[in-house]
Amino acid sequence: MKNIIITGTSRGIGYELALQLAGAGHKVLALSRKIPSGLLGNENISCLSVDLTSESDLQEVAHFIKSAWTHVDILIHNAGSLVNKPFAQLTQDDFEKVYKVNVFGVANLTRVCLPALQKGSHVVSISSMGGIQGSMKFAGLAAYSSSKGAVITLSELLAEEYKEQGIAFNVLALGAVNTEMLQEAFPGYEAPTSAAEMAGYIAHFALTGNNYHNGKIIQVSSSTP
Repeated sequence: MKNIIITGTSRGIGYELALQLAGAGHKVLALSRKIPSGLLGNENISCLSVDLTSESDLQEVAHFIKSAWTHVDILIHNAGSLVNKPFAQLTQDDFEKVYKVNVFGVANLTRVCLPALQKGSHVVSISSMGGIQGSMKFAGLAAYSSSKGAVITLSELLAEEYKEQGIAFNVLALGAVNTEMLQEAFPGYEAPTSAAEMAGYIAHFALTGNNYHNGKIIQVSSSTP
């Protein structure tokens, strides 16, 4: 039984992850700004309404860990923010909105959880194929894809910095998954992979991937986009 924190659990992959990991008997702390009713009442799921860009909200997470768990086995950074606009129309506010969730939120929540991470803990960041150098890129996603590239490099650096403590940091760079976020970026496109299917893959990797990987970026895509 693992203690697992998952961000972005209000819908899509994060929601399915919380249900699947709780169903397997693990204790899940589900973090999202909106708490979905489908996660309430599950004895293995605790929900906190958290804005990852708010320092005070992140301190609520720290308090929960200290009072309820004492340690964290797995941290899955799944939350994401996406703005789809031509580059010439992107404002600084657009970039800040995306980076505050996709990069700063990952960094800040990781720092909050660090005292509870221990040898054998696994931090998994969900990135995108759009953040992979040399991959196909799509117009309108300058802020989103560049932020996903930033979190890849951040994870590589943290893997190096904390390897002596036995804390693993890995990244899953996802291709198209049939979620609300995909529909926002590519209206009408039907991805071949469902949120539940991808959640199953991520759950297995989060539980076992640190036995074989640290500081790695795993590309998880069966289609383009």
